[in-house]
Amino acid sequence: MNFVEQADVGLGVPGIPTADLMQALPVAIYTVDGQGRITFFNEAAAELWGHRPVIGRDLWCGSWKLRHLDGRDMAHGECPMAVALREGRDVSWDQAIAERPDGELVPFRAHPRLLRDEAGNVVGAINTLLDLRTQTLGDEARMRLAAIVESSMDAIVSKDMNGIITSWNDAAERLFGYTPAEAIGRPVTMLIPPDRLDEEVSIISRIRAGERVPSYETMRLRKDGTLVSVSLTVSPIRDTIGRVVGASKIARDISSHKENERRIRLLMREVNHRVKNQYSVIISMIRETSKLTSTPEAFLGQVRERIAALSESHDLLVNAEWRGATVGELIHAQLKAFAAQPRVSMAGPMLILQPNAVQYLGIAFHELATNSAKHGALSCSGGRVEIDWNVIPAGDGADTFRLVWRELDGPILDAVRSRGFGVVVLERVAPQALSGSGRLEFHARGVTWTLEAPLHFVQASVADNAAD
Repeated sequence: MNFVEQADVGLGVPGIPTADLMQALPVAIYTVDGQGRITFFNEAAAELWGHRPVIGRDLWCGSWKLRHLDGRDMAHGECPMAVALREGRDVSWDQAIAERPDGELVPFRAHPRLLRDEAGNVVGAINTLLDLRTQTLGDEARMRLAAIVESSMDAIVSKDMNGIITSWNDAAERLFGYTPAEAIGRPVTMLIPPDRLDEEVSIISRIRAGERVPSYETMRLRKDGTLVSVSLTVSPIRDTIGRVVGASKIARDISSHKENERRIRLLMREVNHRVKNQYSVIISMIRETSKLTSTPEAFLGQVRERIAALSESHDLLVNAEWRGATVGELIHAQLKAFAAQPRVSMAGPMLILQPNAVQYLGIAFHELATNSAKHGALSCSGGRVEIDWNVIPAGDGADTFRLVWRELDGPILDAVRSRGFGVVVLERVAPQALSGSGRLEFHARGVTWTLEAPLHFVQASVADNAAD
């Protein structure tokens, strides 16, 4: 009779053998006699070991092989059961690793207890093995989760049901400015602007009900007192029996996203305004061209050329995100089709034109270049064009922008040319758009155009360019 059969007397449930009760247990259990020979094991033990030991022959433990926690081989005579019998003492939850025949390693805790007869002599032992695979997986999962939280680019903060901060990752420190030591143990309301404290009341109410608060955009308060736009998601934290014991908050900094949205809206308003300006220019261009052309073909050709000139200016603005363009860039864009660079010289300070000036001066340069290529300095091999500009300072700060287009060594002009669309643009349309004045002079060997306008109507705002 083995120890399990002997235990039927006084230990079993009436009518049910103790062996059957132990077989039904989900925990691995086995017994040995005084010499360490296995006398009983249940199915849970066989599953843990991965094989079935021989009753009455195999010693100490039913494991196929054993290992220490550091991976070294462990002799069966070194296992917790062998130690308990050899030293005559119970061993509480010592740990080892069972290697199954299929190669799987099963970490376990052993809890051998000595069995004694009425005289107190050790006659055997019973051992309970606790499979640690589930616990190990849980520990690994917790470690992975902790690593994810710590390495997250989003601020992750947990709090208890009283709103006291209980955890604080590195991203939270970067976003809000508080170190973990400064934040943990303090109320989460320190991050909430005074006018938004009602949000916390609503969040706590929903968390107590076990609800998750989906992402929403709000404002939070940094340590230095500045506000930051965040996208916030809040989820309940539950204990092992499912009770809500706190909340986890994930805060994502969306300041740059908000700024991009603001810039896009600003840009769209600017584009809308500039496009409407172009419509006005095109309408004026069509009206004036129609007055001064005799055939539909001539009208179509001139309108096409002038719209193409507008398109060149428009491309400059788009490439610069509508901040503007320099005087040199604009001149080059309008003259590149008419003359090689050596025939055109430019001189003037670095000055960024605002979008309105780019469009109207672009049309003016187009008309000057077209006229010059047909009748002026750029129509003959020796002709040259000099373009210079400067800023004339004024004592009251109302500086003036002055630009001169000067043609040299062109063909002899017999008489002043008729007042075509180009003249209208140079003397009226472009100057008036810049709140300035334009003067067109015809000399014997070329044309001179002089534009003067208040600098603030011509130059792009420094603040606007800095903001971009």
